[in-house]
Amino acid sequence: MIIREISVSDPKHEVENLRYLTVQSSYLKGRADITVFVPPGNEQISDLPVAILLHGVYASHWAWTRHMNVHNIALDLIVKKVLPPMVLVMPSDGLWGEGSGYLAHSGFDFEKWIAEDVIEAVRRVIGQVGDKSKWFMAGLSMGGYGALRIGAKYPYVFTAFSGHSSITNFEGLELFVDDVNPYRKNNGDESVIGCLLKNKDKLLSFRFDCGVDDPLIAHNRKLHNGLEDHGIKHIYEEFKGGHTTQYWKEHIVRSLKFFASRL
Repeated sequence: MIIREISVSDPKHEVENLRYLTVQSSYLKGRADITVFVPPGNEQISDLPVAILLHGVYASHWAWTRHMNVHNIALDLIVKKVLPPMVLVMPSDGLWGEGSGYLAHSGFDFEKWIAEDVIEAVRRVIGQVGDKSKWFMAGLSMGGYGALRIGAKYPYVFTAFSGHSSITNFEGLELFVDDVNPYRKNNGDESVIGCLLKNKDKLLSFRFDCGVDDPLIAHNRKLHNGLEDHGIKHIYEEFKGGHTTQYWKEHIVRSLKFFASRL
């Protein structure tokens, strides 16, 4: 891992407690952006918990803030003491094609960009994050795919992880991208349940949910049933709704509360 450069927005010009990073990543062979929500009033604290939020296909790092207002939702919960102060880190997926899948393929490693470079960049430039900070990860759709896979593969990094309306395999990915063949050229662990089973003895806490009108509901139920069959402890929930911004805006709160309960 080599981060050559990190450009950071000036805190004097922050709006809504958001900071912006552009990172020169060796895994991406280029630059990528990260939006960071830094809860106000914690300038003297250096070990706040951190939740990485992964976006879906066609989107980028600003999706969680400018589509779902997650930073203001989190701030309201923090002010009401429903959540502890928590940093939210919202990276670009690498901006490959319709979506990188957060996998290693096409000469890039979009998985390690998230699991290594994003974490290192945030540790370097966000003073409220330090070596004792607990890390969590959640995502929606393709981001749920990334969160469940990467969370399973890096149990020594993430204390808990969560997926909303998650893609769980290439069959689900085909619903959103034109050609899945480039994604097949990775390290062979593209199945969510495959990653979870491979790391079952190391898994910590994880959850996932899906709307009953979502085209991915059958895939999520299959994942849940497979985990049940293998005796892997997890939380799975279904709610009204489809594959929509409104669903994710409403249910990301469940992930944040779940993470807070693991501190």
